[in-house]
Amino acid sequence: MVEERRAVRRADGRRPGELRPVRLVPGFLPPAEGSVLIEAGATRVICTATVQENVPPFLRGQGRGWVTAEYGMLPRSAGERIERERRGPGGRTHEIQRMVGRSLRAVTDMAALGERSVLIDCDVLQADGGTRTAAVTGGFVALALALERLRAGGVVATLPLTGTVAGVSAGIVDGRVVLDLPYEEDRRAEVDLNLVMTGAGRMVEVQGTAEGKPFTPAQLGRLLDLAAGAIRTLTAMQRETLAAAGVKLPRRA
Repeated sequence: MVEERRAVRRADGRRPGELRPVRLVPGFLPPAEGSVLIEAGATRVICTATVQENVPPFLRGQGRGWVTAEYGMLPRSAGERIERERRGPGGRTHEIQRMVGRSLRAVTDMAALGERSVLIDCDVLQADGGTRTAAVTGGFVALALALERLRAGGVVATLPLTGTVAGVSAGIVDGRVVLDLPYEEDRRAEVDLNLVMTGAGRMVEVQGTAEGKPFTPAQLGRLLDLAAGAIRTLTAMQRETLAAAGVKLPRRA
């Protein structure tokens, strides 16, 4: 029995369905309207929210707001130095920025926000897998803090949120379905999946890819169930962090 329990442990000692230790530090960068440091194992991302009193041209005059995101990795956030993207975001960066922006817009009441924008900057201090889902989870906390500042200052009448949103990775490694992959597992995963979901259990983004060997609908179902359970845990952490900071989220968020 002891040998069997040891066999299901991963290289870092976790069970297949166990999250890495997660920590949220709100107000990490005080000058920003909203900010948080999110740590998921060795992955660390600073998420900041900046409120701007304008919207993109395609939204002008409609009385609606906008939420968008930018993402970047510091040069030594990984094992080898990453070149700065001085000529604009590359393909991977652009994909992640769009994912984070879509995820946060899914739970933002643009009409209640009014004709203003919130820019979420996600800067990776240290990358050990799961940076994009950490950016979504932390980005929501930064967004909520910024929107609460608007509400508390009387700029908006109500908190312009319809719910919460968080993300996590899952995958198949060595034939096993596992949760929250660090880089060592991610680089050799047979299947890699990222799930973004609201606190109400509605899916926003599902990114699933087989690396060589196709996976079955049954395996997809197991991956989604595992990730959805983890997102419920992350949602509870978000709510607890924001409540301690004085943010009252919608009850069904």
